[in-house]
Amino acid sequence: KQFIFLLKKATPKTSTTPLRSFFSYENRQTYRKGVLMGPRPPQKKTATPPKTVEIFSDGACSGNPGPGGYGAILRYGAKTKEISGCDPDTTNNRMEMTAVIEALKQLKGPCNIRIITDSNYVVKGMTVWISGWIRRNWINSQKKPVLNRDLWEELLRLSRPHHIKWEWVKGHHGHPENERCDTLARNAIRNCRRIR
Repeated sequence: KQFIFLLKKATPKTSTTPLRSFFSYENRQTYRKGVLMGPRPPQKKTATPPKTVEIFSDGACSGNPGPGGYGAILRYGAKTKEISGCDPDTTNNRMEMTAVIEALKQLKGPCNIRIITDSNYVVKGMTVWISGWIRRNWINSQKKPVLNRDLWEELLRLSRPHHIKWEWVKGHHGHPENERCDTLARNAIRNCRRIR
């Protein structure tokens, strides 16, 4: 009888990488090109930093209550956008809040925002008072329901995706953007009267 012996070629002890795993998709691509390379390093996704936006806002009212208007300027780099609107029966504080609300509605994603307004009511409301109002279920320090709760809740909802710095400026004191917002608001009141 003849015996045929099949000898398996020994695998070098220095190799610890199975052949199947070595020829991964990335290595097959480089091997076909005639270049034997290691696996590609994982690609790191760099997060896009949020935009920095400036918002200038103002509200005005002819009579309190009465017809009112708001104006706002949004600035992102060299780009500027102006918005305005009116309400035939409102108050000055509601128009101050509406100016900021309508400006925030223009943004399509989270931003770093600097809001400049001449309304202490808006600035203190969002930075000092609102946490206490929420804790007391929208009852103020005089144990009365908070005025304009609908707008405060809307402003709070629109603010949440953003990082906001609130700044107060003195109204009618030569601040160019504040003066422009005041003009937008008063023009909106005139337009509102024409519609009526």
